Amino acid sequence: MKKRLISGLTALVLALSLVPAALAAEYSQEEAAQVLAALEIMVGDENGDLNLERTVTRAEFTKMVIAASPQRESAGSAASVAPYPDVPRTHWAAAYIQAAVEAGYVSGYLDGTFRPDHSITLAEGVTMVLPLLGYQKSDFTGAYPAGQMAAYRNLGLDENITAGQDSAMTRRDALYLFYNLMTTKNTSGVYYLNVLEPTLNLVDSQGNLDRVALVNSAMEGPLVAGSGWQSQVPFDLSGAQVYRDGRASSLSAIQNLDVIYYSKPMNAIWAYSKQVTGTLEQVSPGVSAPSSVTVAGSSYTLETNEAVYAFSDLGTYRVGDLVTLLLGRSGGVAAVRSPAESAASDLVYGMVTQAGTRTYTDEQGNAYLSNSVTVITTTGSTVTYPTESDQFEAGDLVRVTRENGSVQVRRLSSTALEGTVSRDATRLGSYPLAEDAAILDTYGDASALRVYPSRLAGVRLSGNMVRFYSLNEQGEIDNLILRDVTGDGYTYGVLTGVEEINAGMTAMATYTVDVGGVESTIASSNVLYNVERGPCQIEGVLQAPDHISNLTEVPLDAAGGTTAVSTSNQSWRISERAAVYEVRGTSFYLTSLERVSGGDYDLTGYYDKAQNEGGCIRVILARAN
Repeated sequence: MKKRLISGLTALVLALSLVPAALAAEYSQEEAAQVLAALEIMVGDENGDLNLERTVTRAEFTKMVIAASPQRESAGSAASVAPYPDVPRTHWAAAYIQAAVEAGYVSGYLDGTFRPDHSITLAEGVTMVLPLLGYQKSDFTGAYPAGQMAAYRNLGLDENITAGQDSAMTRRDALYLFYNLMTTKNTSGVYYLNVLEPTLNLVDSQGNLDRVALVNSAMEGPLVAGSGWQSQVPFDLSGAQVYRDGRASSLSAIQNLDVIYYSKPMNAIWAYSKQVTGTLEQVSPGVSAPSSVTVAGSSYTLETNEAVYAFSDLGTYRVGDLVTLLLGRSGGVAAVRSPAESAASDLVYGMVTQAGTRTYTDEQGNAYLSNSVTVITTTGSTVTYPTESDQFEAGDLVRVTRENGSVQVRRLSSTALEGTVSRDATRLGSYPLAEDAAILDTYGDASALRVYPSRLAGVRLSGNMVRFYSLNEQGEIDNLILRDVTGDGYTYGVLTGVEEINAGMTAMATYTVDVGGVESTIASSNVLYNVERGPCQIEGVLQAPDHISNLTEVPLDAAGGTTAVSTSNQSWRISERAAVYEVRGTSFYLTSLERVSGGDYDLTGYYDKAQNEGGCIRVILARAN
C-alpha cells in the first residue's frame, strides 16, 4: 500500500511548501464509496450502481468538484449566464461550471471552449482539485502540469489511482481522488473534510476519518415501519441497500414497528428491531420537559420529539403504564407504543437470566413490590417483566405474551431437534430458516447471546444442542434457542503465566492471561485447571472463571478476513473477534491479521472445537520468519 506522507519526510516535500498529509490506514473501495455518497459527491444511478469503469466527462467532474467544495450549498440550479460558448445556460452542468469558474477551480481551453462532454484527464482533474486545498497557479512553476502532478503525489492524493497523467479518468479514479482529498491537509494545515464539515470534526489529528459519524450525519429519520411506511421515504426502495440490526438484509425482512433510518444519496435504509417492554417507572427530569425514561429498571434517552411528547404531560403515557419502547440505532427511544398497539412484540421467547422482586410504581404514583424476571430474548434484547409467579429460576426458557392488557410469562418445555445447518444457512435439517430467524445461544443459567444463521453454516446440531424452536405460519423456524453451540460467549486470550501447586491436600494456582492486550491475574484456591502457557478459552467471569482450557493448534499457510487455510489445505473459519498476537521470545504482543499476513510470519491458529460442532479459530500467533 502506498502510505501517505508524514511531516518528518521533509526531503520529499516540494519547495513550494506543500503541507503533507498524515499517515493513513488502507481503505477499501466500499469505504470510499460510502463516504462520497454520504457527502453527496458521487452517488449511484437509480439502482445504486456507481458505474466505476466508465470514464468521467469534464462536466461530470466539475459537478463533483462543486459538490466537494464550500460552494456546494450556494451553487444555483440554473446558470445566470452561459459560462462558455459550448456550455449554454440550458446545459445540465452550466450552473456547476459557472460556480467553478467563479471560484477559480476550472478554466477552459485556449480556444475559449470548455468541451464539457470530453473525458477528463488525470492532470486536468488534479488541477481542478488542488484549488480546493488552497493552492493557486502561482504556487507552481515550470511547464504544466509537472508542478501540479508533483503536488498530487507528495500530498498522497494518488493513493489507489491507476490512471496516468494524460489518461482519461474513470469514475473509480475520481472516487479515490475525492476520498483522498478528504483526509489531506490544506495549505492552512487543516484536514479538508474538517473544512467541509466544520461542526463534525470527522478527521482526527492522526488523519483517521470517522466514517460512522459521517454516515450518521447523512441519515434521516427515524420513522416507524407500519402501513405505508415506504411512501415516507423520498426515493425508490426497490434498488436500495437494506440493513437490519447492523447486517445486510432485504426489504421483505423489515417488520412492523421496526425503527427506520434512510439516506437518499447513499440509496440505503437501516432498520432496527430492538424493543423493550415493561412498566414505566420514571420520567426524568420531569413530565414538563422529559429527556429520559426508566422502564423495567433501565434508563433510556428520548431521541425524538415524538418520544418526548409521548412521555410529557401533554402525551398519553404515565408512570405505572405498561409500555413498549421502540429503540433506535443509538439505543435511545425513537417511539413508544402501548401493548395493544405493538403486535410485533405480543410474543417473545427467551431465557431467564435473573428472577426476584422489584419495586414498581402504580398509576397513582404509589410504590409496590412485585415478582419479576429478567429475560434475554431471541432477538438479543434484555427485558424485565413483572410476574405473579415466584417459581422462575435463572436458566428457564420462557414465552412472554400479552393477554387482556397484562404480561403473561410461562415456562417452556424443551423441543428437541437434530440436523445440519446448510452451507448457505437457509435450512436446519428438513426445516427452512425464516429470513428474520431469531437465534439465541445460551451458556449456563445466566449468559446468552444472539447469533445469526450464517454463524451456524455447516454446523451439525445433535443431542441436546437445541433447547427450543418454533415455526411460523410458513413452517419456517423463526425462533431457535441453543445450548453452547458457537462458543462465542466465552473469553479467549493467551495464558502468559501459569503457576500451579498441588501439595497433597493443598492446591493453589495463579494464572496470568492477556485478553485483548490487557493482562489480568487469576488466583485459584483448591482448583487447578491443568493448563499450559498459550492460547486459551475462559468460561464464566474472567476474575473467577468456571473453567480454563487450552485451545488446539493448527499450523496455517494463509489467513485473511474470516478464512484461513491450514498447511494441510483445510479451510478454517476465523472468529470475527479472533485475537492476533506477535510472539517475540516468550512475550506476546497484540497485533492485527493485516500486519502479520503476507509471508513474513509463520502463523498458527488455535481453535476451540471442530467446525461442524460450531468451533472456529479464536487466536492466531505470528512468529517472524
